[in-house]
Amino acid sequence: MASSLHPNPTTFLQPARLQFTPTSIATRVPIRCGPRDKRGPLVKGRVLSIEAIQAVQALKRAQRSDLDDPSPISKTLSRLIKSDLVAALKELLRQDQCHLALQALAAFRSEYQPDVTIYAEVALALARNGMVEEIDALVSELEESGGVQLGGDDKGLIRLIRAVVGADRRESTVRIYEMLKRNGWGTSSFKADEYMVKVLSKGLRRLGEAELSDEVDAKFGPQLLFQS
Repeated sequence: MASSLHPNPTTFLQPARLQFTPTSIATRVPIRCGPRDKRGPLVKGRVLSIEAIQAVQALKRAQRSDLDDPSPISKTLSRLIKSDLVAALKELLRQDQCHLALQALAAFRSEYQPDVTIYAEVALALARNGMVEEIDALVSELEESGGVQLGGDDKGLIRLIRAVVGADRRESTVRIYEMLKRNGWGTSSFKADEYMVKVLSKGLRRLGEAELSDEVDAKFGPQLLFQS
């Protein structure tokens, strides 16, 4: 009788089982981070120094604060060593900050002689941003600095020609051809690059300079046949 009045102690101490009602299963939505603007990707292998990064940031701040006072921009550029100045210039071009890039190029030209690759990269950025008149000024600066030097970077020269032709700058294309001739292009001692000849000839013809295009073919056609 006594045992019936008291429940089993083991059963009494056993915790109650909790039952869970299944809920809806959460769906995972992948999140992809895209670029914040239209700037191009960093070139593989390019690492900007802290000085170059700080210079780019300072230049952009100075441009926003006072467009009429170029002194802060000039001071920032004058503090950079050659490698950092080139890195800052290329980063500005990558971000399509062409006005600042032109000032960086001017600072570079005041101390060093830019190679044709730098001119090509600036011309490509200017063409991409519709700053075609600045391309003419760029080619004029190249001519004043001594023109295109032969026997150097043919790839950079080809890129420059393609950028100028692509921007439909007829006079600048003719000017590049004249610079090449003054520096020995077309002489027997200079071996012409076949692809460069084709790019220049087609570019001149496209821009309405058929006679100059024929002149290029006449001068370099026999050389190319002899080389092949």
